[in-house]
Amino acid sequence: MREKSIELLNRALAEELSAVHQYMYFHFHLDDQGYFPLAGLMKQTSIQEMRHTEELAERILFLGGEVEMAVSDPVQKIHDAKGMLERAKAMEVASAEFYNQAAQECAKNADAASKKIFEELVADEEGHADTFDQQITYIERFGERFLALQSIQSDTEE
Repeated sequence: MREKSIELLNRALAEELSAVHQYMYFHFHLDDQGYFPLAGLMKQTSIQEMRHTEELAERILFLGGEVEMAVSDPVQKIHDAKGMLERAKAMEVASAEFYNQAAQECAKNADAASKKIFEELVADEEGHADTFDQQITYIERFGERFLALQSIQSDTEE
């Protein structure tokens, strides 16, 4: 029971670490392009993902496991704002699907605490996916005008 939960928690940790790296990469490039609100969104999402890694690591240690600090995916070098948002949304959707499955597996193994963590992660990841989807919709609806508004914002407003 514990071994399966530890395995699932470490896989989730790898996904969260990958997200931290990817979103910070996007943050740096969006900031460099002058898209300060989108850059701030990526930075804040990365920070939320860091909190997830901490929660996962604490649970792994509680269960007597080893915290593996591997990443699940290398950083994708995407430089256009819409492509970044599409990648971010896809990552969040995939994570939510996995976390749903992991919650069910933990329930089968009578690990309610890990199940609860996965359920909370699902809600967070779905929220992130929705936010990214909304930004994609704005770009599709308003195009360059939306991105131009991003560059008008001062980076002191982050």
